Amino acid sequence: MRTKFSKVSGGQTTMSEETGGNAINPNTMSIIVTKGSLDWAYPPFILSTTAAAMGLDVTMFFTFYGLPLLLKKMDLKVTPLGNAAMKMPMMGGHMVMPNIVAAIPGVDAMASKMMKNLIKKNGVASVEDLRELAVEADVRMIGCQMTMDLFDYQADQMIDSIEVGGAATYIEVATQSHINLFI
Repeated sequence: MRTKFSKVSGGQTTMSEETGGNAINPNTMSIIVTKGSLDWAYPPFILSTTAAAMGLDVTMFFTFYGLPLLLKKMDLKVTPLGNAAMKMPMMGGHMVMPNIVAAIPGVDAMASKMMKNLIKKNGVASVEDLRELAVEADVRMIGCQMTMDLFDYQADQMIDSIEVGGAATYIEVATQSHINLFI
């Protein structure tokens, strides 16, 4: 059976009633979280908590390298290697870290410490705080079962408020979400 889509007023897309589908709720958002470094952890949590505060129902699906963001104990680091846009405020300006420098042992730890100090100095919430805010805001967080199996993670290593599901679980959410983001 083919799904038939049609536009209704306001540009909202709905699935045909013939297929048994429901209209897409304009107050929904889903996010696929694929990266778990310190610098990549902020966008999905900031966007999800902001959307939840604005009244949207938000679902986050954590897969591959994003899955560790659901661990009870996170040890987040910045990944400057390969990130040419990574400019750190230093000596009154912004310095780019050349890729060759990032390959030196200990540079990742130094860059992570610098970033954490910058976050603290500027009063930015920690990733842990944003994650807790997401839990309090009833953001639905799904850990990818396949990724848990692949990387040998156990459910008791994860925060208590998550679900475990597979790609089909996420796709079911995404097909009914008005906003879908891949981060």
